[in-house]
Amino acid sequence: MPFVTKIKWVVLSVITLSVASIIIHLSLAKLWTVNIVPYRAIASFPGDFSPGLGRQVVKNKKLWGSIKSLEALQPSSNARSNYTDPKERSNGFIYAKVFGGFEKIRSSICDLVAISRLLNATLIIPEIQESIRSKGIRFKSFSYLYDEDQFITYLKHDVIIAKTLPESLMERRKRNEFPTFRPTSSASPNFYIQELLPKLKKSKVIGLIISNGGALQSVLPPTMAEIQRLRCRVSFQALQFRSEIQMLGHRMVNKLRSLGQPFLAYHPGLLRESLAYNGCAELFQDVHTELIQHRRAQMIKDKILNEDLNVDSHLQRDKGLCPLMPEEVGILLRVMGYPSKTIIYLAGSEIFGGQRVLIPLRSMFMNTLDRTSLCSEKEMSDLVGPETPLPQNIFRSPPEKSEEELKKEWKRAGPRPRPLPPPPNRPIYQHEKEGWYGWINETPLEPDPSPMDLRMKAHRLLWDALDYIVSLEADAFFPGFNNDGSGWPDFSSLVMGHRLYETASSRTYRPDRKVVAELFNMIRENLYHPKHNWTILVQEHLNKSMSEEGLIRQSLLSKPAMFLSHPLPECSCRVASANVANHVRGEDGQLIYGGEDICPKWMQHAKKPSSGKDGVKSEDDGVPDYESNDFVDESESDKNGGKTDLSQIWDQDEEMDPND
Repeated sequence: MPFVTKIKWVVLSVITLSVASIIIHLSLAKLWTVNIVPYRAIASFPGDFSPGLGRQVVKNKKLWGSIKSLEALQPSSNARSNYTDPKERSNGFIYAKVFGGFEKIRSSICDLVAISRLLNATLIIPEIQESIRSKGIRFKSFSYLYDEDQFITYLKHDVIIAKTLPESLMERRKRNEFPTFRPTSSASPNFYIQELLPKLKKSKVIGLIISNGGALQSVLPPTMAEIQRLRCRVSFQALQFRSEIQMLGHRMVNKLRSLGQPFLAYHPGLLRESLAYNGCAELFQDVHTELIQHRRAQMIKDKILNEDLNVDSHLQRDKGLCPLMPEEVGILLRVMGYPSKTIIYLAGSEIFGGQRVLIPLRSMFMNTLDRTSLCSEKEMSDLVGPETPLPQNIFRSPPEKSEEELKKEWKRAGPRPRPLPPPPNRPIYQHEKEGWYGWINETPLEPDPSPMDLRMKAHRLLWDALDYIVSLEADAFFPGFNNDGSGWPDFSSLVMGHRLYETASSRTYRPDRKVVAELFNMIRENLYHPKHNWTILVQEHLNKSMSEEGLIRQSLLSKPAMFLSHPLPECSCRVASANVANHVRGEDGQLIYGGEDICPKWMQHAKKPSSGKDGVKSEDDGVPDYESNDFVDESESDKNGGKTDLSQIWDQDEEMDPND
């Protein structure tokens, strides 16, 4: 009995202690949760982007400051004293059809105006074929993208421009009575003066078909500096988007500005055409690799490309011939010190590989936006305008093979053992009926574009125009793939050239992809935990890319391909108070930097740039950004064996003062 009694007392004690413990815990929990605020998801951006909703943040000069060494350059594309108005009586009419995307169209129109001035011809408003072939778009040709009246009025002292041919000549054009030419983008002025001018005077009308993104060589003799300045006036002033595009584009910029933070524009440049030309198929996976190889095979067949079909894409990347992938760009920006809350505007109406390739970038920068984030569907549909409905693409299964064809295939199947018969038919799902899913496994040839494909190409002209406006207004611009070596104009180069013309000191990155590839090869196996000295190398290279050194290096590559990507020295002037820059000449001996004229007196307001190694300095202490960058903890780096854990750095962004 005593033993049983002791057990009862022990059990009772345990129960009493348990109840007391529960009561104490409940009371403490009630006391501690008085000041706890329930979790609530907070959106990164105001829902309606109303002005004033975003908190005003002071710009970090190390990330958004202007480039001191380039502040002396000012835009100056006006004609000089020896330039005369066009003659009232021209040698004839020039009409043109322009094929290609946004960048090819813009470059081709600039060349057409220059050619018309060279031949003293009347230019008929060129036809943009991407809009005409889109079947059902109400806007016609040039006015689908640009303002015709502005174009004609601004260039009235340069060339005579007409909207259409006279009726008598229009009938003859319909009967193909006038000679038509397909000039290359490297055609020289002598070609037009010696070959085309006599035919123009004889027939009074000639036609040009431009599909290579240009019709006149980029670098012209020094005696034709006025022709180069004319190109600048066309691209940077005369070619104004139609009012609806401008209004929506500036509305997008205002929405970004209303957030109270500077923003960076990034154009990936992932286009199937460029990827196929440079042999970058292996950078992608699955069917995207096959699509690139399909296009490359077609280029080889059309003699656009004289190389092997299969190339080592990784070797091409090491040579700087492949784009920087969005993941790599995200790491570069993080190393430069851009916090995860940085607003990044994603330009580019077409990104080959889709949203999948953007996942790493979006994971590093939560505020990555594009036009769909800033524009409603109604705004974009209003911009496109009314369109006639298109018939739906009805899926047609491949034709069934006859018994005789099946027997022939069986005999051609190779040595025995014969392959197994195909599995039984399965239902064809909806996602396999659309786009390239329907043809890539059925036929070796790519089908002709459907009416909807043509319409989407026309829509991309509008989306690229909006992205162009936002990219010009951005506080910083980063190109993913510019000057790819194909000789075709590209979007990023156009933006970089325009920013160089308007505000040379704006923060425009010009990375050397070959150098960047070497840097990434050093940490390819440990991409997110680089050594501390690696981050220093990246910062040095990117800071130098924005200064004179990077500008000169880029000009040696880009100007021979497209003048508008580097409109110096013809279209700029230098303030008299600035130090005389080094005169740099290209391979042909012509000046590409340092030969700018002295600006007129009314432009002498620019500050004298401070002398520095790379021109990127903090105005506070005069130390280059990469030397005073405070987002890397050296002591922590040393503890980790000389490595910098980027994941730790990124986590610290939440604790950083945005005003820093």
